[in-house]
Order: sequence, then C-alpha cells, then structure tokens
Amino acid sequence: MLYLLSFLLLTVTFLFGIHRLRTGLFALSGGHAGNMLKKLAGRPLSAMLFGMVLTALLQSSSAVMVITVGLVSAGMLTFSQSIGIILGTNIGTTFTLELLTFDFSSLSLPFLGAGAVFYFFGKGRVKSAGMILFGLSLVFGAMRGFEQLAVPVSKTAFVQHLFTVLNTHLLSAFLLGILLSAAIQSSTVTIGMAMGFLAAGVFPLETGISIMLGANIGTCITGLLASIGAGEEARLTAFTHVWLNAGGALVFLPFLHVLADTCRMLSANPEQQLAHASLLFNLLSSLAVLPFSERFGRFIIAFHGKK
Repeated sequence: MLYLLSFLLLTVTFLFGIHRLRTGLFALSGGHAGNMLKKLAGRPLSAMLFGMVLTALLQSSSAVMVITVGLVSAGMLTFSQSIGIILGTNIGTTFTLELLTFDFSSLSLPFLGAGAVFYFFGKGRVKSAGMILFGLSLVFGAMRGFEQLAVPVSKTAFVQHLFTVLNTHLLSAFLLGILLSAAIQSSTVTIGMAMGFLAAGVFPLETGISIMLGANIGTCITGLLASIGAGEEARLTAFTHVWLNAGGALVFLPFLHVLADTCRMLSANPEQQLAHASLLFNLLSSLAVLPFSERFGRFIIAFHGKK
C-alpha cells in the first residue's frame, strides 16, 4: 500500500510539473502560438517543422493538437494544412524524453527555490519563468523518484507477475501503454515512468519500446476529445492523428527487436535507449508520410468524411 501511494504521489507530481512547465512556456510565448501556426502552415514541410519546434518549446504534443483542432474548427486552418503540423508534433514531443535522460536531479531544489521566488514576486515573463523552473524541478524530482521506487516495487509479488506477463507477451505491454497514456492523457508521463523502471533494470528495452509505441496511440485521446462538437474538419484532424500514430506503431511492432538493437548501439544508458527509440519511431514515421500528406488527407476524408 505504501508503494502504491508513493507511486501515485510521484505520478501526480510528474503530471503537475509537466502542467506547470507547459503553462509557463505557453505564457512566455505571449499566446501567439496559434497565429504562428496559421502563418506557417501553408506547405506540409514548413507546417511539420513549425509543429515540431512549437511542440518542443511547449513540451506538449497534446497542447499543440488542441490548438490545431481549435484553429481548424474556427476556419483559420484547413484540414489539409493540419496534417503537416501533426507530423511535426509527433517529432517535437520526443524532445522532452531526450531532456529527461540527463540527470538534473541535483538542480531540483535550486530550480524549486528560484521558481518559487520568480513566481510569487515576479510579474509577466519573470512569473512565467518561475512556472517553468518550478515545473522542471518537479519533473526531474519525480523521474528520480520513479527510478528509486522501481526496485522495491518490482520485488512485490503482483508487480513481478505483471512484468513477467509484459516481458513474455510484448503485446500486453503495448496495450498497457495505450491504456495508461489515454487515462492520464500524456504519452510523455507514461514513457517517463517506463524509463524509470528501465533504468532500474526491472524490464528489458523491448518491453519499454512496446509501452512507448502504445503510449503514442493513447495520447490521441486528447485530440479526439477536443474535436467533439468542433465541426467536420476538426474531427478529421483528430482522426488523422489516430491513423498516423496507430499506423506507425503497427508497422514498427514486427521490427521491435531491430529498433531495440539499434538503440543499444547508440547508447549504453537504458533511459537514453528508450528516448532514442521514441525519436527514431516518430521521426521515421513522420518523414515516411510527409511526401504523401495530400494523398493521406484524401484517404482520411474518404474514410471518415460524411457519407
């Protein structure tokens, strides 16, 4: 029970830290993210590049997806323009995972102190910077907490049985990634948890990659929720996100071991291996679809459009 409460507390801390970080970054951008998206979405390549950069800055593919769905719903973006942005968000969201592989836990307390001072005594951009530092301190602290908690938790009978199933049946790990990411509406948090367990040696990289692939599908729930009642093109935008992430995951699943071996060659650090796997998956998936984005859009319209 103590382990469960600790795990829930760390999860809440991680989620709250990510929320503060996103809020601060969005406020620091001056609220112009939507206008910039509208200006740079004319061509698929420029839309993808800007979607990637904006997602990396805001630390949230879900936030960019909600903005995109909102712009499409308002008629400020067309459905076809949104496809490039979605491709970019899938790449940009991997920036957070790469950042989490660095051990900044020693900076958690200084960031927390500086963030509190900036937030409570600052105004405007200084206050936003305080939220960013405060959020980072919580995220880095929670990540180290997951890593330290993973060892004792893995020794409990239930978790040992669970990981035995996950390690034996990678499809179970894939489904767990979908469910967790959909439940907490964040692939970053789901993969971050997996990175903590992976660093503690609780399960192999293949299991972590299975969870990561599933998490990329589960995070689509945010866009689907945002599209409810938002109009036909907004609904098509949300379905495009589902098709891209689900299609990419299903294509990569048979080559999961190849991806794992490639990432082991790139780094000896288990956390970096999973972060690199997420980057390679999203980068290759987006680049593969980019040249055919217009045809892909026509397919989505034919499949999900009004009959």
